[in-house]
This record gives sequence, C-alpha cells and structure tokens, in this order.
Amino acid sequence: MRFDAAENFWLLGLVLVLGILGILLLRRKKEALSRFGDLPLVLKTAPDISFTRQRVKLFLYLTGLVFVVASLARLQFGTHMEMLKREGQDIIVAVDVSQSMAARDMAPNRLEKAKQELRGIIDRLRGDRIGLVAFAGEAFVQCPLTLDYSAAKFLLASLDHNAVSVQGTSISSAIEMATRSFDIQTKKHKVLVLLTDGEDHEGDIELFTEEARSQGVKIYTVGIGNPEGEPIPILDRAGNQVGFMKDPETGDVILSRLDENTLRRISLATGGKYYLATAGEIELDRIFEEIGAMEKKELEGTLVTHYDDRYQGPLILAILFLVGEFFLPARKRVNRRQIRA
Repeated sequence: MRFDAAENFWLLGLVLVLGILGILLLRRKKEALSRFGDLPLVLKTAPDISFTRQRVKLFLYLTGLVFVVASLARLQFGTHMEMLKREGQDIIVAVDVSQSMAARDMAPNRLEKAKQELRGIIDRLRGDRIGLVAFAGEAFVQCPLTLDYSAAKFLLASLDHNAVSVQGTSISSAIEMATRSFDIQTKKHKVLVLLTDGEDHEGDIELFTEEARSQGVKIYTVGIGNPEGEPIPILDRAGNQVGFMKDPETGDVILSRLDENTLRRISLATGGKYYLATAGEIELDRIFEEIGAMEKKELEGTLVTHYDDRYQGPLILAILFLVGEFFLPARKRVNRRQIRA
C-alpha cells in the first residue's frame, strides 16, 4: 500500500484546526446556556437542544474530511506490469571540443555555448534516443544511444578541451564515428547534429558525408562562433587566460573563424539544414520541428510497474459521512403538545 500524492496529507492540519474550532464552539454554547441557570434544568426547558447530536454531526463532518484527504493522497495498492513503448528518432550530437572552441565570440566561450545547445536538445526530447560524440583531432563516443536523458546530461557536464588527447579539428572523424554508432540495420530514423565552428584541418569531409547519406543519416549543423574571426585564448590549469595562440612562424595572433560554407555543404548533402547558433536557441526549435515531422520508429519497450489506484474507497466513505452529517438534524424532534401538558 502507498499514497501517490502523500504531500496532500498536510490538509489534515486544516481538519485538525476545524475540529478544535468545533469543540470550542460547543463549549461556548454550553457556557452561554449556563448563564441562565443550572444547565440540566435549562435543557429541560429547551428539550430540542441536543449537544450529543451536535457532537455526532461534528464527528461525521471531520471524519468525512479525513477520508477526502485520504482520497486526494491517492491511495494505491496492488500492481500490474505494462510494456511502455516509445516512438522517436535516434539522435547523435557531435560536439567540437578543439582548442578553437575556447574562443569567446559566444558567451562565455564557444564550447560552453555548444554544451548549452546540447542541454537544450536533451530538454526537447520526447521519446527519442540520444547519443553524444566528442571530437577534436579525432572522435570518440562519450555517450552511446540511450533513453536515459539524466545520464546523457551527466556525461555532457564532463566535456572540456582536454576530453580528446589529439588536438586539431576533424569534422570527418565526427561524422564517421556518429555514422558507425547508429543501427546499421536501418536506413532511416537517424539524425546527426554537429555543434562546431566548422574549421576542419583533416579534409575528406565529402567522403564521410556521402557515407552518412548512404546510411540514411540526416545531418543538421549548428555553427558556433563568428565568421569574422576571434583570437583563441591560452588558459593555464586554473582556467585563467595567459595569452592568445600565435602562428609559430609569423608570431601573429591566430584568428578562428566560423566556416559556414563547409557546414552548409555537409547539411545539404544529407538533406539537413545549417543554422547559426543564437542566444535564444531558435535554431533548436526549428530543428525539432523538422525532426517531429519525420517518420518515427518504435524504440525498445520498457516493462513498467504500475500501482492500482484505490482512492475510490476513501472517496465513497467521505461522501457517506458528509451526507450523513448533512441529513442529521442538530436538534431533537419534540412533541409540543406533551410539553404544554
């Protein structure tokens, strides 16, 4: 036995207050009658007054309210098993964790903005599986496809610029790793969201984009950064900025630019779209509008234990007690002719 809404038991405090007020009211009535003389004698002159009936009415009223509270607390006992089936897409989000994502043209920096976008994606999920790939010079699976959104958020929190040992930016490796992480048995229901500034140092993007397209993967790209360029800060172990990255040959400060053209080509080649990251995350709403319009597949079902509601019993008792209180008269019926005689 359990109560599914046990927090409603605080209402019993109100019932207790009403009970105390009811008792005090009965006492005041007795004290008022006592002022006219000895109470038993006064009651003989007013035989229709019945404090016993009034106490019974108070008892019925308070007991009815107690059962109302028990009903609101949703009494449950007995269980049954039910297979919970979900429909949705398989969505993998690839996050760029390279050094260029430390640029601060997006507050507080590109990587934190990408993580914020990813949290926004997870919050919008409704039955879809989510996976996470981190990439820089190479890519690895941070979180395999799962319906456990809390676990995905937990793994997301650990992403930083040191998550990948090989530095650089290889978008092709991210696309390859994500494509391999999807179910190879189906050619649809696959969505890859790339969160990156678009700078690629490895090449071969077209080759792996074509492979993704052939596997039924639709790629949406979200550009993080400024096309005009931003210097890349150098941070110490405490996270404090100690300078900017410079070209070892010329000594000039390196500017990291958002490569929108590359991201557009990737999306168009697979039937997806390119969006520029915004503070209001409007791009995520548009992406999920398109995902919502796609054909959904039935994902692995989960066996769930459901408790049976039994609030009807307390509710029926509450009605009986309250109806009984309503129809029980507070005064006794007295034969006026016998009184006159």
